[in-house]
Amino acid sequence: MERDLDAIMISSLVNVRYLTGFTGSNGALVVRPDGADILATDGRYTTQAGAQAPDLELLIERGCATALVGRVAETGGDRIGYESHVVTIDGLGSLQTAAATNRSGVDLLSVGPVVEALRVIKDTHEIEALRAACSIADAALASLIAAGGLRAGRSEREVGRDLDNRMLGLGAEAVSFETIVAAGANSAIPHHRPTDAVLVVGDFVKLDFGSTFAGYHSDMTRTLVLGPPADWQREIYDLVATAQRLGREALIVGASVVDVDAAARAPIVDAGHGAAFSHGLGHGVGLEIHEAPALSALGAGRLAADMAVTVEPGVYLAGRGGVRIEDTLVVGTDGPDLLTMTSKELVAL
Repeated sequence: MERDLDAIMISSLVNVRYLTGFTGSNGALVVRPDGADILATDGRYTTQAGAQAPDLELLIERGCATALVGRVAETGGDRIGYESHVVTIDGLGSLQTAAATNRSGVDLLSVGPVVEALRVIKDTHEIEALRAACSIADAALASLIAAGGLRAGRSEREVGRDLDNRMLGLGAEAVSFETIVAAGANSAIPHHRPTDAVLVVGDFVKLDFGSTFAGYHSDMTRTLVLGPPADWQREIYDLVATAQRLGREALIVGASVVDVDAAARAPIVDAGHGAAFSHGLGHGVGLEIHEAPALSALGAGRLAADMAVTVEPGVYLAGRGGVRIEDTLVVGTDGPDLLTMTSKELVAL
């Protein structure tokens, strides 16, 4: 290990899953330079851990992280890394106590998000899981539209539950996050939560949703209109569609995340709606719905091949309505691989 650590204690459950395949709700992992890694969980998951991580030594203790730190200290580990972005102040105190109880002179050292840095680049298996999750979401939306599920008189909640059930029926393990259905003036609220508001002819209807497959999340937004679009609706939609296309085209290996955001933001700013695009262009997606990298003016770093990201510009006109168009894509050396295949043409229902 670069910092001459005797072990790193991983306490983020998502990172434990990434490194071992274990999906229980209580667990921690010690990673050691000699490969003698140890997975800890409690008695509820003995069988599951043995099946999902059969090659690892298994420690059954309710207090997983403290037990692992104690084990490392007991066996001669002097320098133990821990995920400082995950462990609380009280949790660190417990780890220090566990180490000191077994042997004096043990140092606990912050390693930060080292596993997250690995997760940024997806392997073939991960990309195919993302592709499957996106395919489920695409099919669910197509099914909803074909069945007449997006129509005047239904509430936002009804539409959201219908869409969720269709994703689950098509093989999703779960929905990626609380599905956003935002109609009429509510579509101008970027993260509106569905209510009993009823869809009305003339409304924009913004749908932001996704499914999970093999633990990996999809993320897609489409904005439709009930009935013939008004001129202002078509104007705003076309503007966001142009920004979204430019954002996709900017997904080039080596591109700065700030520059990618700027490429999509420029036409919206030029049209006088810069203040109405109130969030970053996109984010990484994988085992979590929001991961690195952040495509934003406040982001840092450059794109690399096999990063999975969203591109989701929006324009939100308070009291009138808003448009967001979002895809999930994988950065590639020959251009981005589009995973969400639903048409981005303005659909009038």
